[in-house]
Amino acid sequence: MSFDPLAEAHRQWSIRWPEHADHMAAVTSVMRAQQLLLSRIEGLLKPYGITFAAYEALRLLAFTREGRLPMGKMGERLMVHPASVTNVISRLEGRGLVTRSPSPHDRRVVLAAITPAGRDLIEEATVTMHEAGFALDGLSRPEARAVIDALHTLRASVGDMD
Repeated sequence: MSFDPLAEAHRQWSIRWPEHADHMAAVTSVMRAQQLLLSRIEGLLKPYGITFAAYEALRLLAFTREGRLPMGKMGERLMVHPASVTNVISRLEGRGLVTRSPSPHDRRVVLAAITPAGRDLIEEATVTMHEAGFALDGLSRPEARAVIDALHTLRASVGDMD
């Protein structure tokens, strides 16, 4: 039998603070799952030379009708700080996967646009992500749906949405 550090932490917490043990184990489990998934996803995307943040930015741009969005809107949709969007877009621009330009309607707004090379790369990377079940290939569709539902409840409980 293998040792599970999270189960041991839960056991120890249950002895000392039983009324808090499940919440501690839940948050620790979520944080560990995030570490594991990010590591697996970064491994899947490594051959494409992009991080998961870059994957999300390219995929978001590829989903748009015209292949471009204001960078501020990208931050809102990706739920990240504007500086993070700027950093990711700068790296993608350096590789010729996106371009930046002022909006023709408001020069204060900067638009990020996916290039044909960016579109090709994101389509290939998405095939890889699909084949790997987004690193959740060990879960059935109903199990994945249960994770979505549980995390939606968690997100709502901490005010992540209206």
